[in-house]
Amino acid sequence: MTAHSAIAPRVRTGGPQEDGPKLVEHLMGWALVVVVAMLVTQLGLL
Repeated sequence: MTAHSAIAPRVRTGGPQEDGPKLVEHLMGWALVVVVAMLVTQLGLL
């Protein structure tokens, strides 16, 4: 790794923004966990 590559600015590739709404991501993640848990219990898999 050269000194130039270590200090070069990162190139944006059009992916998800790193400074986005973290709260919304957490809420959607927990909502997915709850939905999967309800599905598992309704199907009697647990």
